[in-house]
Amino acid sequence: MAEKQKGRIGSSFDDFLEEEGILEECEEGAIKQILADQVKEAMKKEGLTKTAMAARMETSRRALDRLLDPQNTSVTLHTLLCAAAAVGHRLHLELR
Repeated sequence: MAEKQKGRIGSSFDDFLEEEGILEECEEGAIKQILADQVKEAMKKEGLTKTAMAARMETSRRALDRLLDPQNTSVTLHTLLCAAAAVGHRLHLELR
């Protein structure tokens, strides 16, 4: 019996997304989802409601809802910094 060849077949998923013209959009959504999940998890560990978190951030609950909405990728850097500080964390960004 012939042994199956292991390895890559075809292009990568990123190549596919790029060919479809949606790579950037997918990456934005993934990054936002990760950030929103991290903020939600930190809130849970601190036992914070949305109202209490918004108060700590010195912002509105509506602004916090935008931050926690994975579909809304237009959150500001200031909001991210405030959210991180509100739960005792620091925001770390890097360019690759």
